[in-house]
Amino acid sequence: MGETHKVRFEPVGIDIEVDEDETVLNAAFRQGVMLMHGCKEGQCSACKSFLLDGDLQMARYSTFALADYESEEGYVLLCRSHAYSDLEVELINYDEDMIRSGLPVVTARTETVLITELTHDISLLRLRLVESGGLRFHPGQYVDITIPGSEEHRSFSMANVSATDGVLDFIIKRYPGGKFSGLLEDSLQPGDPLDVTGPYGAFTLRVSSDRRLVFVGGGAGMAPILSLLRQMVESGNEREAVYYYGARTEKDLLLLEEMAGIAEKLPKFSFMPCLSETWPDNWAEDGRGETGLVTAVLERRESDLAECDVYLCGPPPMIDAAMPLLAAMGVPESQIFYDKFTITAAAE
Repeated sequence: MGETHKVRFEPVGIDIEVDEDETVLNAAFRQGVMLMHGCKEGQCSACKSFLLDGDLQMARYSTFALADYESEEGYVLLCRSHAYSDLEVELINYDEDMIRSGLPVVTARTETVLITELTHDISLLRLRLVESGGLRFHPGQYVDITIPGSEEHRSFSMANVSATDGVLDFIIKRYPGGKFSGLLEDSLQPGDPLDVTGPYGAFTLRVSSDRRLVFVGGGAGMAPILSLLRQMVESGNEREAVYYYGARTEKDLLLLEEMAGIAEKLPKFSFMPCLSETWPDNWAEDGRGETGLVTAVLERRESDLAECDVYLCGPPPMIDAAMPLLAAMGVPESQIFYDKFTITAAAE
């Protein structure tokens, strides 16, 4: 352990203590302060902030996340920053309600309960906490699951609303060569232990807003959105909402019966699957779905998004295509919330 220093976050006026051996972001997590973040590895810029005062050093990071000129001006990535004196930091992207409602990040032991196929390449993984109450999370958040026999981890969002029953559900896409997703094919068995660390993420429902909700997701990006929809059902939320779900073909669609059930319980909710490659006869004509990339369908069907809260979850290409589109459609940045799924299997 190194020396301990105080970090003050402005303009929210929150203080935390940081050990020199931990990053500022991890210290905030440990103390239940949920700052904006994404990859936690210096790749995405979600935690970019401005150093007002103090001495810190940053571990290696991508210049795509923080350009050299930004670093020279005083901008820092909190996920790479180690404090070597008391610091004063100005947060750039923040949600004060989320910051103050954060839950402490913990590591908990779980055991595998169930692995079942939802589609030809997406699985449901169900884990049970060994100790009841060992982990709490807000709907829409995620945990890091440690790959057995290594120090590596993979991040997955919970699809359920809470862990009050000790259960964590994950919707995981299986990739050839994936170090974790590959385990779902044959290696991981019921009863096998897995360590999870969390909760992380700020992809949560802003309950203070009454704006129309527009959810946009693809693939296993359904998990956190499903968690939010289940939360809406449990709480009797009456906000108008639509979910545009992108897939390639009909065989890539999942949980259609549950989507129909949610629509029955939430009269102002509609589910719109969007197929980009092939679709059944009369797919669009009979109202079952739309054709085209999910972002194209969104642009075609939505004429006034400026008064909506938009939640995006899916692979980086989908998010990267949606962000400039939403800006062009007049959606304020403060009304856009996203969870960008990164894929590591290709690199492996």
